[in-house]
Amino acid sequence: MKAMVLEKFGGIEYLHMTEMATPALAEGEVLIRIAYAGVNPVDWKIREGYLKDMIPHDFPIILGWDVAGTVMKVGKNVENLRIGDEVFSYIRKPIVKWGAYAEFVAFTAADVVRKPKNLTLAQAGALPLVSLTAWQALFDFAHVKRGETVLIQGGSGGVGSMAIQFAKWAGAKVIATASTKKHDYIKSLGADVAIDYHEDFESRIEKVDLVFDCVGGEAFTKSLPCLKRGGRIVSILEQMDPAQAKRLGIEASYVFVRPNGAQLATIADLIEKGHVKPPHIEEMRLDEAGKAQEKLKAGNVLGKIVLKVS
Repeated sequence: MKAMVLEKFGGIEYLHMTEMATPALAEGEVLIRIAYAGVNPVDWKIREGYLKDMIPHDFPIILGWDVAGTVMKVGKNVENLRIGDEVFSYIRKPIVKWGAYAEFVAFTAADVVRKPKNLTLAQAGALPLVSLTAWQALFDFAHVKRGETVLIQGGSGGVGSMAIQFAKWAGAKVIATASTKKHDYIKSLGADVAIDYHEDFESRIEKVDLVFDCVGGEAFTKSLPCLKRGGRIVSILEQMDPAQAKRLGIEASYVFVRPNGAQLATIADLIEKGHVKPPHIEEMRLDEAGKAQEKLKAGNVLGKIVLKVS
């Protein structure tokens, strides 16, 4: 199969197209012919070696954890899927090696879900990582409740796009940050208040019950005074010192998304029923993976980039 492969950590010059053996199919897995692979910040962070001490890896590495495609083979004891099903999945494995920037991937069938009927494969390929990240942050960690006010830092990115919609679906009021030119987009997703992240927003907004931080750094720090006493902050980038959280009288959580087929099926159902929609997508070719990662790293993406594989 053709694949975009990383032979060593570093810049995009270390990504190249080559031929790789098609992954072997284990019991309980399905083989997916990949149509689209989503591009996420974690892809360039892995490429540059930032996560080498956090997640085991084995070169050569095929990057990418978002897929949408068609089931080509079904392993032993798989009952939820059939050959020919159009599916999507968050395909993170314990060891970083077999990813989405390729023609095929084998993955645990229990975490592979039929794509929503009202989405294209390109739209489905943008969803798994960002939708599961937002879902797990808001519901598994923060336990967002109806009537609460939520501040979402980075509302125009992939995770933020889904978080706005999930929070609104749960009955919360949503304040979201994004550059001014992206305010119409985040409002179209349901944000009640849009704030330019360049502004001194701490003095502009009411105290909130929950902050969901998708930006990190200064945005995380500036979010802390926005919280009510007893409020919660959940970040996908920052791990707060528990002692500091206790002093401030808040709860702080860090989320590293995990595959979850049941949650992804729930999200697919919400999409089919029209409660939420996928983020804005930009399509690029698989051989443009390096360019896509650099564009994402520079912050020049609205929603998600997906790579057309086959």
